[in-house]
Amino acid sequence: MKRNNCQGLPSRMPDNTAFQQQQLPACRPSLTARAVLPGFFATGVSFLGMGILLILSAKSVKEIEITYTDLCSNCSKLRENASNFYKECTCSIPFFIPEKMPGNVYMYYKLHNFYQNYRRYIISRNNRQLLGEDNTDVENCAPFQRASNDRPIAPCGAIANSMFNDTILLSYYPNSSTGINVPLLSSEITWWTDKHVKFQNPKSSNLSSAFAGTAKPPYWRKPVYQLDQENPENNGFLNNDFIVWMRVAALPTFKKLYRRIHRIQQFADGLPAGNYSLDISYNFPVTVFKGEKGVVLSTATWSGGKNFFLGVAYTATGAMTWLAAFSLMAVHLKLKKKKASFQC
Repeated sequence: MKRNNCQGLPSRMPDNTAFQQQQLPACRPSLTARAVLPGFFATGVSFLGMGILLILSAKSVKEIEITYTDLCSNCSKLRENASNFYKECTCSIPFFIPEKMPGNVYMYYKLHNFYQNYRRYIISRNNRQLLGEDNTDVENCAPFQRASNDRPIAPCGAIANSMFNDTILLSYYPNSSTGINVPLLSSEITWWTDKHVKFQNPKSSNLSSAFAGTAKPPYWRKPVYQLDQENPENNGFLNNDFIVWMRVAALPTFKKLYRRIHRIQQFADGLPAGNYSLDISYNFPVTVFKGEKGVVLSTATWSGGKNFFLGVAYTATGAMTWLAAFSLMAVHLKLKKKKASFQC
C-alpha cells in the first residue's frame, strides 16, 4: 500500500500504469469528407436496391381476399345471440379467380378490429400447462381459470378461450355443375419452435384420460383432445390451429395461416383460374365488437407474402441516405471553395 510521504496516510493516487493513467493506445479516425461520403452513397445504393427487389417481389405475389361477414349476414346475426351457441349455421360464397395462382398457395383467415395485443389478454395463459407439465395449473389465466363446477380449464386463459373456430372448405368448379373439393393440408402451418418446444401434450397413451378432471374453455364446442376427429396426432395442445392462434398478433387487423393447398392432381401446379366457392361453418362472432372476418388465398415468394411495408421502408431509407449524402457533399464543396477563396 502506498503511503503519503508527509503524513504517512494511504495515498489515493492511482498507480502509474498505462491503464490507470488512461494512456492506452487508441484509434482516432479522422472522418474526412473523402472517407464518409462514399459510405453514405454505398449504403443508399444498397438500401435502394434491396427496396426495389422487395417491392417487385411483393408485386409478383398473387392474392385474393374474400370478406364474408356481410355475405353471411344471417349467420352473423345468429351468432350475436349467445343462446344460439350450439346452432349450426353455414353459408356458401362463390367467387372467381381471374388468373392462375402458381406454386404453393396458402389459405389464411383474416380478422379486423380484434385486439390480441391487449396486455391482460396476452398474459392470460399458463405456459406450464401448455407444456403438458400440469393440466391443473391455471395460474395467470384469469378470468378463464375454472369452470362453474370448479374444474380447471384446459387450455386456460383468454387467448385459448377466444380461438378462431370457423370451418372453411374450398371447392373448384371447372364447369357450371360439377364441384371438386380442393385438398387442404393442416400440417406445417406452425412455427417449428412452437410445435416442438413451446407446446407439448401430457405424457399419456390416451389423451382423454390425460385431460380427465379438466373442463373445456367456455366458448369451445369440443374438449381439447377432440379438436381433430380425422387425425388423432393433431389433438390436444399440439393441434395446429390452436398453436397458430396462440401466437398473438401485434395489430388489430391480422391474418393467420389456416391451410395449405395440397398440390396433387389438377392442383399440382397451384390453383387454376376459374370459379370457386367457400363453404363456411360460421361459428366465430365478430359483429359484437364491430369486426369483420375474411379468407385470403395467396402465393408466396422468397420474401414472403404480399406486403409492401419492408420494400417501402428500405427504399425510403435509401432515398434519405442519398439525400443526406448529397447535402453533406454540397456543404463540403461550399466550405472548400470558401476556404480556397479566403487563402487567396
